[in-house]
Amino acid sequence: MISMTAPATVVDIGSLLVVEPGYRSGRPCLRGTGITVHNVAMHHMAGMSVEDMAAGNPDLDVSLFHAALAYYFANRAKVEAEIEADVQWEERERKKFPNGVTSESAHLFELPD
Repeated sequence: MISMTAPATVVDIGSLLVVEPGYRSGRPCLRGTGITVHNVAMHHMAGMSVEDMAAGNPDLDVSLFHAALAYYFANRAKVEAEIEADVQWEERERKKFPNGVTSESAHLFELPD
């Protein structure tokens, strides 16, 4: 059921998403989370509703997911190109490491001191 009453406070939609350089590859995230717009877009493309996404994250307000989808639709070509690049990168990595990360290959992922 949709409420027809005005919210107690007006929320600036831009405050619902944040971008922090160096965090999640600088991609926009739902405020207060590590959930990227790209993750929300992928769930949407897979047929998941905003309500289902919010139900899976009961501590988050549904408006965060709507804001993520608004960003996605406004920047669809960019977001989809980045998702496709991620998929291609993952496929290349799976070919390089068909057995996943093992004790023999773990050193390749260690950060220098």
